[in-house]
Amino acid sequence: MSLSPSPTSRPRAVRTCLAPLDVAPEPAGRAARLGVLLYGVLSYVITLAAFAWLAGFLGNLLTPVQLDAPGSGPLGTALAVDLALVALFGVQHSVMARPWFKAWWARYVPAPVERSTYVLCSCLALALLFAFWQPIGGVLWQLESPLARGVVLGLYAAGWAVLLAATFMINHFDLFGLRQVWLFARGREYTPLAFRTPAFYRLVRHPLYVGWFTVFWAAPTMTVSHLVFAAGSTLYILAALRWEERDLLELHPEYAAYRARLPRFVPRLGRAS
Repeated sequence: MSLSPSPTSRPRAVRTCLAPLDVAPEPAGRAARLGVLLYGVLSYVITLAAFAWLAGFLGNLLTPVQLDAPGSGPLGTALAVDLALVALFGVQHSVMARPWFKAWWARYVPAPVERSTYVLCSCLALALLFAFWQPIGGVLWQLESPLARGVVLGLYAAGWAVLLAATFMINHFDLFGLRQVWLFARGREYTPLAFRTPAFYRLVRHPLYVGWFTVFWAAPTMTVSHLVFAAGSTLYILAALRWEERDLLELHPEYAAYRARLPRFVPRLGRAS
């Protein structure tokens, strides 16, 4: 559920999609360069819209289908469909991020738009989830106190803030493919970012995941639907971490020392590296 850029600075950034292949752009005319740039910008705009929709879907705000809506069909069918949608997103997000897949589809997808195409496919997987999600209903907990609800909603907003901030710490524009298409449009070669561990990455190895976990679970009303989504997404992230960190070790030998020094999600009080 989270995206990540090239073999750049951040240890975690390589997570959802290790950097685009380091291939010099082929000579191209102005129209081709402009087309690539427009494709990348359009992909970015669609991604922003998908994230905004996801924020409304999870927070039960404005979207036509809301995560905690009352159930409207057979429980077994709804549960099977929802779990399949979460699994579909997980498979797309992880498989397309693996180096072996990137090496294969580099034969068909030009390097400058590889990252933009990856995030566009992630948006498509999210769109399918939004379109076919089956609300289950069934309230597990519901905070009645206005103060308590306000605190939890504040945590929900903070989760999104952590997510956004973390993307800029690891180069937001590389993460979403804009840097790649911009360099190509200017006739310049793509260069992977250097390995760095700025700000949040000096506290935990995966601040983006911390943001996602907060967004998933900070719910003043927890329904069965919400539990299915939150638990399924959390399990996917925990499982995908094994492949992600393995890829990071291959890309960045220094990640081994970084991994030994810092926890994955929960900062050690009083310590920062």
